[in-house]
Amino acid sequence: MNLHEIWMQQALKEAEKAYHEKEVPVGAVVVCEDRVIGKGYNQTETLQDPTAHAEMIAISAAANTCKSWRLDNCILYVTLEPCAMCAGAIVLARIDTLVFGSFDPKAGACSSLRNIVQDHRLNHVVNVVPGILEDQTSLMLKTFFQNLRNTKRKQKINFN
Repeated sequence: MNLHEIWMQQALKEAEKAYHEKEVPVGAVVVCEDRVIGKGYNQTETLQDPTAHAEMIAISAAANTCKSWRLDNCILYVTLEPCAMCAGAIVLARIDTLVFGSFDPKAGACSSLRNIVQDHRLNHVVNVVPGILEDQTSLMLKTFFQNLRNTKRKQKINFN
């Protein structure tokens, strides 16, 4: 297992927390100098906050740890390709490298639909390493959405 896979395992542990709370299972960790300085998992339903994505929570935690909004020399590991909001935050935080697991063809803004983090017109460009532990991250997401669909189907069945 390489270093990116080891850190992605930590992001997967965060995603499991979201899964168990019936949140879309996305987890993130910010690593600097070989230690986790921020971590988070999706909490949009729990907090009723559309900005409570795993990346946003992990970036905020890292900024608090560093006592700086500039996260130079940091790597963000996230189990799903970030959306436009999170990609913007990654650029603004000056994160050096983004490592993600699964591609997001519906909302991904780091290669799938657009590539905000590598737009040279912005004030910062991020290195991107996609597809790390993609099989595991994809399986967790697929399982979550299958279970969600099955639950909704069961609720629609009326036996009376």
